[in-house]
Amino acid sequence: MKRRFMGIMLSAVMAAGLLAGCAGGASTATTAETTAGGAATDAPKETAAGGGEGLIYWSMWEATEPQGQAIQMAIDKFTADTGVKVDVQFKGRTGIREGLQPALDAGTNIDLFDEDIDRVNTTWGQYLMDLEDLVKTSGYEANANAGLIKACREVGEGTLKSIPYQPNVFAFFYNQTIFDEAGIKEVPKTWEELDAACQKIKDAGYTPITCDDAYITSMFGYHMSRLLGEQGTEAVVKEGKWDDPAVLKTAQAYEDFAQKGYFSETIASNVWPAGQNQELAMGTAAMYLNGSWLPNEVKDMAGEDFKWGCFSYPALDGGKDGTNASNYGAQVLAINKNTKNGENAFKLIEYITQGEFDKKMSEMSMGIPADSRNAEWPAQLASVKPVMESLSVRYPWAAGAEANADLTPIIKENFMKLCGGSITATGFVDALKAAGK
Repeated sequence: MKRRFMGIMLSAVMAAGLLAGCAGGASTATTAETTAGGAATDAPKETAAGGGEGLIYWSMWEATEPQGQAIQMAIDKFTADTGVKVDVQFKGRTGIREGLQPALDAGTNIDLFDEDIDRVNTTWGQYLMDLEDLVKTSGYEANANAGLIKACREVGEGTLKSIPYQPNVFAFFYNQTIFDEAGIKEVPKTWEELDAACQKIKDAGYTPITCDDAYITSMFGYHMSRLLGEQGTEAVVKEGKWDDPAVLKTAQAYEDFAQKGYFSETIASNVWPAGQNQELAMGTAAMYLNGSWLPNEVKDMAGEDFKWGCFSYPALDGGKDGTNASNYGAQVLAINKNTKNGENAFKLIEYITQGEFDKKMSEMSMGIPADSRNAEWPAQLASVKPVMESLSVRYPWAAGAEANADLTPIIKENFMKLCGGSITATGFVDALKAAGK
């Protein structure tokens, strides 16, 4: 297969050193109390929860990631301008997801924090400050992305409790060079067109679609939600309605693709980030259902000449939702409702999410700007812009497939087997039924 030998050799050398910079990686805390050389510096004095002379900020990023670096720049300018010190603790994704709620419950000093829009507003919603008055007084919305502010209010049950930054969209990302070589002139808009494109890609000597354990439930969720709508998918997953015809229909569509050899040979065992690092970025696989953060995560492996393409999950015959529906949103910043430093925390949020540092974050992380005045997108995301602008129906993460946390591992395990060809569509449905008993 073309490029496969080169891809395997390169991935073996490069993948290990790059895992820490990718989404989902574990982290140890990095704080403003310590410089790169380990010397102590002045840090905010910790007193009662949310109090103190400065701000305590827990971030989902690593200090070494572009997002973390841009945030640190904004903090440095904020402190220089206001005199307010900030103890920023870069926890990484695992650190904040596992540690934030226990820390808040224990009354730990945390004035503000960030993470995904749905996780912040849903999982941690009880801890959030109402930001409506601060936003109104500051005039913040004048230059904010109206669609994302609306999304934040929707997930906040009608109240703005978080501020978006680094917008993102979930869709199929692909290698334009492979599409060109395979003779694909237009992106697939229907499942039949995706089928035809996959066959052309396979005939050209490439793997049409790759995925891994971090994202594979999204393929199940998107297909289901194209058929039923996202609320219908949630109802199936939460209530165990595995007899719903859409479940078998979804499984049959993926069984068909597996039988045709459209999926990576290792899809059943791929552990993130194998799909993106060792197959898509190395030029052996053409497509990967993922987020607009992907080009930044694989930039060192894919190289500057990698031509990115993007299209929305295809529409299905007779389905409720079309290509105008997807998971789109942003990371968001939120303020602890128990803080005594709400005004300063919100001022820091303004520094991070608007103007100079929003632009820097976009440039440094190859991300979408949040400030409406920063209209220039990174060149690598040029194909993402029309997709995002076409969306009008917002799905939550995984399009409802992960609405029941207890069943997520079961869906993931069996959908990976289905795509890998070791179980049939009927076997997939039977496994979910058995798990629900």
